[in-house]
Amino acid sequence: MGTILIVDDDPQLRQSFAKLLQEEGHSVLTASHGEAALDQVRQTPPELVIMDIRMPGMSGLEAFTAMHALEPKLPVVIMTAFGTTETAIEATKLGAYDYILKPFEIPHILAIINQALEAGRIMRSKVEMNQPPETVQGEALIGCSRPMQEVYKAIGRVAPTDATVLLRGESGTGKELVARALYQHSLRSHKPFLVINCVAIPETLLESELFGFEKGAFTGAINRRVGKIEQAHGGTVFLDEIGDMPFSIQAKILRLLQEKSIERLGGRDPIPVDVRIVAATNRDLEKALEEGRFREDLYYRLKVVTIWLPTLAERTGDIPALADYFLARFSREMGLTNPGMTPEAKKILENYHWPGNIRELANTIQKALIFSRGYLIRPEDVSQVIGGDDARSMSDKDAMECLHQWVRQGLLTASDENAFDSFMDRFAAVVVSEALDLTGGNRTQAAKLLGLSRPTLQAKIDRYRLRVETSVKTNGD
Repeated sequence: MGTILIVDDDPQLRQSFAKLLQEEGHSVLTASHGEAALDQVRQTPPELVIMDIRMPGMSGLEAFTAMHALEPKLPVVIMTAFGTTETAIEATKLGAYDYILKPFEIPHILAIINQALEAGRIMRSKVEMNQPPETVQGEALIGCSRPMQEVYKAIGRVAPTDATVLLRGESGTGKELVARALYQHSLRSHKPFLVINCVAIPETLLESELFGFEKGAFTGAINRRVGKIEQAHGGTVFLDEIGDMPFSIQAKILRLLQEKSIERLGGRDPIPVDVRIVAATNRDLEKALEEGRFREDLYYRLKVVTIWLPTLAERTGDIPALADYFLARFSREMGLTNPGMTPEAKKILENYHWPGNIRELANTIQKALIFSRGYLIRPEDVSQVIGGDDARSMSDKDAMECLHQWVRQGLLTASDENAFDSFMDRFAAVVVSEALDLTGGNRTQAAKLLGLSRPTLQAKIDRYRLRVETSVKTNGD
């Protein structure tokens, strides 16, 4: 959730928009013109600005330019009517996060708002390196092991350059944090930093997301759209999971690296773009080359500098410090006093093989904190989460098979015409119920676990008629 400034000269739109965002759990500020919005940004900068492009007095474009000079890492989303689309596109090319056409669809604009808030958070959040866990307030690369020392050295050497960097390592080893550290220590740190996950976006949409499109490029392309790479002009683009990028799009990334230009879908003219590319993958690229799934020329263009991130099993000496860091972080986020962890509990962590690496360790600490009910974390709390010598948790394969069986049985016996919606509601009710159970009925903590706003969670509790029993006393509920 974040603090959002709405700037529009239409009082009815401001009021209805503010109500919508407040119901989603956001804090909302409003301004009726560009000068008032600038005053607000000077006094207390919000986390996101949503601004109309056409207003009396100072135009939205002029207000955006002034805001961008004051707070270059403040994401701004431009609202525009169809007739002023070109002006919105110009604002986007100057650094606005995105633009939306009026009248807008609520799910679409909420998705853009969440993406913009996350992008702003990533740009502003400093990634600390090799600091004592108890002193770290935000996100950090933790560890003093020899493999991590090599990572720190590589970041220090390559960050001030414009060299393309390829981050390699298993899933969960912290590649995005390293990418952000490279950005923050670069000469482009005052410009945009955009993250594109090459597998999270369907192949049919990935090309237009990256490169944009011209009006009429395909059915539904009613106006020109600037892509993420063009939006990041002057900054850094992090291409995560590039080993899974479709072969057809790899050629366009190669052109970007070679010629510093792109073409929008449906366009013919090259567009100069100045971006630094940081890419990451957990795939065996050499095998992908042999199998013809990855371009050899792109492979060599990407690996100008390669940074290998060690697995957690290769740096077990860092586990106690990582455990302290995550325990302090999650205690703070959940409004709890840090309960600490016994040496015996840390020893169990050190002896575990951690197939999910740091991401799995973080999840384990968070769950152990919940299970301990705010008391000192003991060996049994850790064992309950990762599975002790005598208790093994159900594998993902077994869990999915049980889920498949449940769905099959339900479909065979279903009499409801809306079987799909019924299944989704039942499954959603289970997920919400489990989150509430894990947090002892604490709605604030459950909302954080689910990635929902507290009002949205309450709406689901009411919809599914869930009974909430509170068994944990914490701050924030």
